[in-house]
Amino acid sequence: MYEFDSRVRYSEVDAQGELTWLALMDYFQDSSVFHSEHHNIGVSYLSEHHIAWMLSSWQICLNRMPKLAEHITVQTWPYGMKNFYGYRNFSMNDSEGQRLAYANSVWIMIDTQTGQPVRVPEEMAEIYGLEAPLPMEARSRKIAVPKDFVEKEPLIVPSFFIDTNQHMNNSRYVQVAGQYLPKDFTVREVRVEYRRAAKQSDVLVPRVTEMPGSTVVALCSPDGSPYAVIEFLVGGVE
Repeated sequence: MYEFDSRVRYSEVDAQGELTWLALMDYFQDSSVFHSEHHNIGVSYLSEHHIAWMLSSWQICLNRMPKLAEHITVQTWPYGMKNFYGYRNFSMNDSEGQRLAYANSVWIMIDTQTGQPVRVPEEMAEIYGLEAPLPMEARSRKIAVPKDFVEKEPLIVPSFFIDTNQHMNNSRYVQVAGQYLPKDFTVREVRVEYRRAAKQSDVLVPRVTEMPGSTVVALCSPDGSPYAVIEFLVGGVE
């Protein structure tokens, strides 16, 4: 397991003084990057070997958002690697060790020269050290796209959404989709299925479907094929 301590910054909170979903996802994402860098198999190593971890799906469940200046500990650990897939859990805890939020994620290793999935090197599992999965009800990584939706005004991917993979960063899809939630919708769980990477200047067409207890936002290209499908739910799963 890899972990690091932090404190909720003013730049990370919303109008109510609580950590935002964007910041929560960034903490989890950063912890996985720190874990790789700690073992010298991070961004530079992956670039030199022409491979990259691409996030396939998220499932993030919330018990309570930490507040401004609260001390937190972020933890992450891989629990499986098979063929070209990697499986990783995350947890954010308060100063008393109580779990604030937790997540399951599925990753795919990609050959950056061909764009095709490649088998995860056996030594990676040995370097990271696999641990037991978090005891949670992991949902399917696939999210069905509703046939009925309301199409919103398209937006263009800005340069500041782009990360070192030259793609729109994973958390930015959720940030964009979150603006289409109904008023007073309290998010307790977020699921994301990434289908293909959006790049700078790509056009995103949001298709929004409101249902009892959930809202699905498909961020699509102009031809209707999704880049990512995001589901916001009012109730999490233990």
